Amino acid sequence: MSTHPFHQVDVFAPRPLAGNPVAVVHDAEGVPDERLAAFARWTNLSETTFLLPPTAEGAAAGADYRLRIFTPGRELPFAGHPTLGSAHAWLAGGGVPRRADVVVQECGVGLVEVRRDADGLAFAAPALLRSGPVDDDVRARAVAALGVDPGAVLDLAWVDNGPGWLGVRLDSAATVLALRPDFAAMGDLRIGVVGAHPDGGPADVEVRAFVPSLAVAEDPVTGSLNAGLALWLTAAGVLPPSYVARQGTALGRDGRVVVTTGDDGRVWVGGATLGLVEGVVEL
Repeated sequence: MSTHPFHQVDVFAPRPLAGNPVAVVHDAEGVPDERLAAFARWTNLSETTFLLPPTAEGAAAGADYRLRIFTPGRELPFAGHPTLGSAHAWLAGGGVPRRADVVVQECGVGLVEVRRDADGLAFAAPALLRSGPVDDDVRARAVAALGVDPGAVLDLAWVDNGPGWLGVRLDSAATVLALRPDFAAMGDLRIGVVGAHPDGGPADVEVRAFVPSLAVAEDPVTGSLNAGLALWLTAAGVLPPSYVARQGTALGRDGRVVVTTGDDGRVWVGGATLGLVEGVVEL
């Protein structure tokens, strides 16, 4: 057993206990993979992360640290709220980035920049590993698993930046909130749904994320999904370059994800991060 500094951070949280928590273990180099996975199962959070030194290749490319990301069911190459929460924990633990305004994370999809500014932290949306239309069989499976009227489905597309997201655009935020999915029918599909709020609503869009194959039936607030949706829907002109998504409502959360597009066309996904637990963990 070894002792490691530990943080638990609430991400995309406009106030404490409103966002999505991530457990962050520092200095995890040398801990066996099976113990990392066991601890992630034990926390039973959507994700648990482990901070390590960058690889030689990553360090040469400018990485400040390397991150491994585990759900209770498997390891992921990238996830959004763990990226922001882990950057918060690394900084809170005394990490000093090479660039004053940007933290550079190395993970399974490569290097991810995390911007620091007066509004908090935001990560640069990574390129999609899979994008484009969905075949008829997948569409039928997704619509059936969601239990939604096919007429309420406006579009579907792959928006996979690591976890395997399938994006589904519905006709309204109300339709999104009314979903009662059949998780057994969903199988290995990882489905993110989005629908617009009316003008003057609590946010521009409502988002939900369903990932039963990762041992998380519904994720409270999901950075990777929001990043994929943003790349898809801003490029299509369906959403403006900058907007706010609400997520977690159906689970009693109140997450806010802020999407902004820079002058260079890069899409940034951010929100508030609040450190709620600090201590040590034995692994």
